[in-house]
Amino acid sequence: MSTSRKPFFEIRSSLIQGLGAFAMRRIRKGTRLIEYLGERITHAEADARYPERAESSHVLLFTVDKRTVIDAGVGGNEARYINHSCEPNCEAVLETRRVYIEALRTIQAGEELTYDYRLERGGRLDLEEEKKYHCRCGAKTCRGTMLAPPPKRRKRRT
Repeated sequence: MSTSRKPFFEIRSSLIQGLGAFAMRRIRKGTRLIEYLGERITHAEADARYPERAESSHVLLFTVDKRTVIDAGVGGNEARYINHSCEPNCEAVLETRRVYIEALRTIQAGEELTYDYRLERGGRLDLEEEKKYHCRCGAKTCRGTMLAPPPKRRKRRT
């Protein structure tokens, strides 16, 4: 008799974007679901591989630190199918230069797993460039983009 448990999630069609990861069973808050895997490359190599920064590339790259980016498009696993949401039920946790996806709250079977990509804003983006990062999460508090919120401006003291 097998003692293995049902997997945490399966990959199937998503209303958010292409394919997504959906809970196969109830997942408790704090559960580590999967490590985000892929080839570890430099930022320069990532820029060379994906010069156009098409949507399919910027959601496969995960910045680890100043030197390292994980390219889930090469040697990646199912973690690359976890879509973005402005109201996520998971979070990416960086631990000893490794990235894990963990549940932020209890997730019910059938729910799509999501985390906030908070993609880095690299300088000023024109409208066409901004469109590449359009969010489709459908959350009530959707900010309309997968980009991290711009830094809050400090009020000057007079």
